[in-house]
Formats: sequence, structure tokens, C-alpha cells
Amino acid sequence: MSIYEVKTMGERIAGNSYVGRGVVLGKSADGKNAVAAYFIMGRSENSRNRVFTAKGSDLFTEPFDASKVEDPSLIIYAAVRDTTSKLIVTNGDQTDTIYEYLKSGKTFEEALESREFEPDAPNFTPRISGMITFGGADFTYKMSILKSIDEEGSECARYFFNYPAKNGLGHFIHTYNHDGNPIPTFTGEPERISVPNDIDEFTKDIWENLNEANKISLYVRYTNLEDGSAVTRIINKNQ
Repeated sequence: MSIYEVKTMGERIAGNSYVGRGVVLGKSADGKNAVAAYFIMGRSENSRNRVFTAKGSDLFTEPFDASKVEDPSLIIYAAVRDTTSKLIVTNGDQTDTIYEYLKSGKTFEEALESREFEPDAPNFTPRISGMITFGGADFTYKMSILKSIDEEGSECARYFFNYPAKNGLGHFIHTYNHDGNPIPTFTGEPERISVPNDIDEFTKDIWENLNEANKISLYVRYTNLEDGSAVTRIINKNQ
């Protein structure tokens, strides 16, 4: 198997009952759109009690039934922040950390140096983050994962990946390799995936291949590189 192997999102996630939360960034095959996607899965009632809600061009996780919320600290957050020149996508409140650091003239990397994995022993869920930076008629993107260096959560290891935009290619990073107890953390580089031209095709490929019992919500955004306009799709299992 080549290290440059590219698979569809469906091929990456089908048959895997629990990849956790996932961030996808890339470029449509025709080169016309910057593409971002974010999904959440959950095993507990607290995790499953969520929906995605758009507020302007930003995206938030919110409780589906507020009366059932047990601990909002790790499940309610801004998942996407749009600054026009940059699009931030993460699986936690580090979205706002990155956003605030950028406003003060600092970098994506500096922001994440101030954060670490989630304090949910024994899983120590990684914080995964991505950022698209628009410039001229094209863009670049970054991805990161912050995860425990050992089973005890003694220290945080921080990994950063920088990518040029290439037609039809995207990268996919997720919190877990698969289900387990504790859940095994994602390992290796972000996975290479193909990005189609059609947002509905891409949305369907992701949603229909996520595990039916554990999937919760999906967000997909295509940003036109010529005029900056954005088209989005949101699917919530809880309606």
C-alpha cells in the first residue's frame, strides 16, 4: 500500500464503529472550492444529546434537550469560526483560543501550544484542529492533534501538519482509531481523501458511512475561491 494512497471518505470510515470526532480539509477536484467538514459521534447519552447550529458563518454544538445536559464543558463549543481570511475548525473550545490568538497577531501553532488534550481520563481525548488560510485565488491549510504522550496523561504531545491545496485532495484527522475501552487515540498522519466537486455527494458519502448508532451531526462547507461565497450543509440525527 502506497503512503500516497487516496480513498473516499466513505472508504475511510465505513465499518469503523467509532472514529469519534473528525475534521476534513481539502480542495474540490475542479479546483474551485476550499472544502471543510466536521462531524461528531457519541457513545454516552450526554454526548449524543447534541445538535449543530449555524450562527452567521460560524458553527456551534448545542444541547438537543437542555434538561438532559450532564456536563457541558467538553461537548458545547464553537466548532467553526470564520474570519473571512481564515476558517478555523476544531473539536473543542480551542476554536476560540485560536480565534483570540489570531486577533492578537499570534499564530495557529502558538495558540495550540497553550492547550492540551481533554481531561477525560482514561481516554484523554485528543484535541484536533484545522485552519484554512485564504490568499488570492487559492489557499493553504494546517492541521493539528494534541494528545497524551502516555497512558497516564502525564504530558501533552503536539503535532502540526501544513498542506498546500491540491485539486481533489483532502486530509482527514479524527480523535480515535476505533472503539475500545479506553478508546485508542488516533495515530499517524492525517489520512488522504478524495474531494468531489459536489457538496451533496460529499455530504452523503460521509453521513451514510458513519456508524448509524454513534453518529450525531455533520457539517460540510464549500467556499468558492473566486468570490468567497460559501455553501453549507448541516445534518443532525436529533431533529
